[in-house]
Order: sequence, then structure tokens, then C-alpha cells
Amino acid sequence: MIGWLRIAIGLLVVVPVTLALLISQMIAVGLRLNEAVAPRLWHRTILWALGIRVHRFGEIARQRPLLIASNHVSWTDIMVLGSVADVHFIAKAEMASWPVIGYLARWQRTIFVERERKRQSGAQADEIGKRLAQGHAVVLFPEGTTHDGNRIEPFKSTLFGSATLAIASGVAEHVYVQPVAIAYTRLHGMPMGRAHRRHASWIGDLTLVPHVKALLQEGAIDVEVHFGEPVEFARGGNRKAVALEAETRVRKMLVAALSAPR
Repeated sequence: MIGWLRIAIGLLVVVPVTLALLISQMIAVGLRLNEAVAPRLWHRTILWALGIRVHRFGEIARQRPLLIASNHVSWTDIMVLGSVADVHFIAKAEMASWPVIGYLARWQRTIFVERERKRQSGAQADEIGKRLAQGHAVVLFPEGTTHDGNRIEPFKSTLFGSATLAIASGVAEHVYVQPVAIAYTRLHGMPMGRAHRRHASWIGDLTLVPHVKALLQEGAIDVEVHFGEPVEFARGGNRKAVALEAETRVRKMLVAALSAPR
């Protein structure tokens, strides 16, 4: 009964807030005002409804152009990062056609990519490079998929090539790649074990609506966001080497977060 009550309250708050902030975002984009305010408020509203508490360690880097490389556990990672920093996201192309979510993502100026179509990787990296050159912080989930939150898969280096294109535009001599680790650590105030962490993760064939429902019913999740020191990507730099360095740093931060005494 409590779970259904949480769902009802969440919807009663989220639906009108979403409509109000969507209108606000349309106005901001149309008049070229600050387009980061509405998305951040929306992300925080969703997290409140889900009962997810965010604990931030470190800060988003001030240097620009900035590419953020983060591990990926769930669709909630987007809300988690969007609630603490003004960023643009890179998402899989099929998300653009999702009801409601795809529409909202487009208004947040999400960059949609088709990872499986390697022939388009150059054009997709070019779009990311343009966004970086405009001074926006762009979030990349280089694993290419989500996992159970207990480990990190090797980072794919293809879209790191966008840093080279941003440098080639002449806007800057360096692109900064900031490693970020997202760690889901507590459920109802109790430390999450490896098995419990799957409650927060969104992997495999799990569809979105049942996962949203489960999170709304359960609530009370703590997640940590660890911002690491940026890696400089200089003109002539090797994208594979930078991807590997970012992966190493994210893995180190994730291990430290999950093994910390609680």
C-alpha cells in the first residue's frame, strides 16, 4: 500500500512540474536564454519522486571544452549527473523515439548516436565536437551500455575522437576529459551488497516502465558521484590512450566508493 501511495504522490508532483518546466525550456531555447535551469530542476524533481539522494564528491571541472567520461549503471544516471551539473548528454539513437522521454531529451539538446553503425561514427563525433567547441560540457558513457553497478567494462574509444575534432575547430588547444564514477551505495539507509545493487541498475532486457515502478515503490536509494581530475587531450593526442586513462581513473574511484566503510 505504501508503495502505491509513493507512486501516486510521485505522479501528482512530476506530471505538472514536467509540463511547467518543459514550457520554460521551450521559452529559454527560443529566446536563447539560460537553457540549463529547467533541466536541472526537472532532474532534481525526478530524483525526489524516486527517493534517490545524491552525494557529490569533487566538482565538475571549470576548464572548457570538457568531455565527461562516466560509468553507466542505469537511466537514473542521467538524472543524477543532470542534478549536480549543467551538461549535455550523449544517448543511444533509439531513445529519441521513446514516448515522453525522447521528446524531453531533445529539448535538453541531447546528442543521439548509433553506436552499432560505425560508418556514421565520424559524423556523430563531429556533432559532439561542435557541441564541445561551443563551450558545453558533454557527458559520454564510454562503456556503451549499462551494467550492474559493481564493475566497469572497457571504455570504447570511438567517440573520444570528438575531442580531436573540437581541437581542429581552432577553439582550443586542449579538450579536457573528466573521469566521473557513479556508485549506488545504500538502500533504505543500509549498505548495498553486490546483489542488492542490481535493484538500482537497469540492464539486460529489463523494460523501462517496470523499473520506474519498482524504484517509485521502493525509494530510499543513496548514490555517490565522484568527480576526478581531468585528463588533457592535446592536439595530436591518442584517443585510445585517453580512453584507457579515463577508464582506469573511473574504475579506481568506483572501487574506492564501493569498498569504503559505511
